[in-house]
Parts: sequence; C-alpha cells; structure tokens
Amino acid sequence: MSSIKDLIRTIPDFPIPGIMFRDVTSLFDNAKGFGECIEKLVEPYRSTKIDKIIGLEARGFIIGGAIARELECGFVPIRKAGKLPGKTITQDYELEYGKATLEIHEDAISAGDKILIVDDLLATGGTAEAGISLVEKLGGEILACAFIINLPDLGGSKRLESLGISQHILCEFSGH
Repeated sequence: MSSIKDLIRTIPDFPIPGIMFRDVTSLFDNAKGFGECIEKLVEPYRSTKIDKIIGLEARGFIIGGAIARELECGFVPIRKAGKLPGKTITQDYELEYGKATLEIHEDAISAGDKILIVDDLLATGGTAEAGISLVEKLGGEILACAFIINLPDLGGSKRLESLGISQHILCEFSGH
C-alpha cells in the first residue's frame, strides 16, 4: 500500500500563485489509506480521556468525526464566521494567504473538558492558534493538536510549541 504522504496530491498555484496546495481529498478517496490515516491519528490517544474532538473547518470535520467515533467522544466543529446557527464566540486570525474569522457555539465546551484539536494541515499555525484560543475562552483544556500534514517551513509547528501545545503529525512537506 502507498504511504499516507504518497496519497496526498499537490496542486500548484492554488488558491493563489506560489502556493503548493496539499490536497487530502485524494487520501480521503482511498479507503485503505484513509482508514490507516485515522488509525494513526487516533493511536497516541487511545488510552487518554478525551471529552471532545474539535475539528477545524473544513477538512478537520472529516477527520474529526472519524476520530471522535473511534475514541467514543463528542465532536465539535469550529467554523468560519456566519456558519453556526446558535450563539457563538469568534476569533480573528491570519493564514498564509489572507485573514479570516473562526467561531464556535458558546455552549459547545464545558469548563474542564479535555480537548483534542484536529485538522488536515498545519501551515503558519494561525488557524490552529485561533481554535486553541476559542477552546480556552470556553474553559476547555487542550491536550494536543493532531494533523495529517505539517509544512515546517511556514513555522506553525514552532508557533504551537511556543504555546506549549503538543502535536501529533503524520507527514511533512517542505515549501509552501
């Protein structure tokens, strides 16, 4: 079987020129590869008490739901602004090619909940840091962040390390 990294295609100049977009939809399309990916993301946390998985929009929803099922815990989406119907709190952030706002339902997490944040890719760390901030505002305890891909040249991993956040990453790509 191909490695997880081999199942991820690269699309040059998307969404803007100069970006090498690491597209996990090709990984998701491979049943065995996707299953192995989820298993490897879950593995370090099987014996950890986790109350909720936080999935960052949008591909974090796909892996987050599968991880929550495996770990038998709740799943909470953190979405782009204007997508959640209830009362929310928001956090602005910057990513490698623009600015955005994330939000979470204000009642999605209880104080003391043990949280694992997941997403497909760690680049600058802006999205993950915004998610961390939202969880902490609601009193959740971040146990770790898990990603399929790290782009170490963009500094996100170091950014999360500086916040004291443990990370579990399946593969890395150099460059943008």
